[in-house]
Amino acid sequence: MQLIRQATVNDCELIHNLAAEVFPCTYQNILSEKQIDYMMHWMYDVEAVRKQMEEEGHVYFIAFQDDEPAGYVSVRPEGKGLFHLEKIYVLPRFQKMQWGGKLFNKVKEYVRSVCAEPCSIELNVNRQNPALGFYRHLGMRVARQGDFPIGNGYYMNDYIMQLDI
Repeated sequence: MQLIRQATVNDCELIHNLAAEVFPCTYQNILSEKQIDYMMHWMYDVEAVRKQMEEEGHVYFIAFQDDEPAGYVSVRPEGKGLFHLEKIYVLPRFQKMQWGGKLFNKVKEYVRSVCAEPCSIELNVNRQNPALGFYRHLGMRVARQGDFPIGNGYYMNDYIMQLDI
């Protein structure tokens, strides 16, 4: 059985644990171990996830395969008619099961439910990330690129991809 449900603050530790499994293996060939550790703390400490939900407007969804957590996605409003897909990750053992597309579709469904007018979804993707092809397959296009300082001397070297919905 497959299920995607909206997360609550009670899921912050679950999201942290999922990130601890998927985030390092996603970026091990792109970022240094020190940068991965820094970003895990910055984005995925339980309190960081709680703050994202309670103060920053992030809405998380968690995917389940046969009652086992398989991945997660988060989105937040960024401006009038603009939403930012912050995170979308599927645990390695659940990849190739179309969970990424299902989570992406859940975000589109959510955005349409809270924004009646035409709007856009953007996301940042590391310019070296193989997921770039996945996002293009979903209809996203590279809108711009940048090198974004995230603290501690680290940068996110990203494309900003966009989809109008």
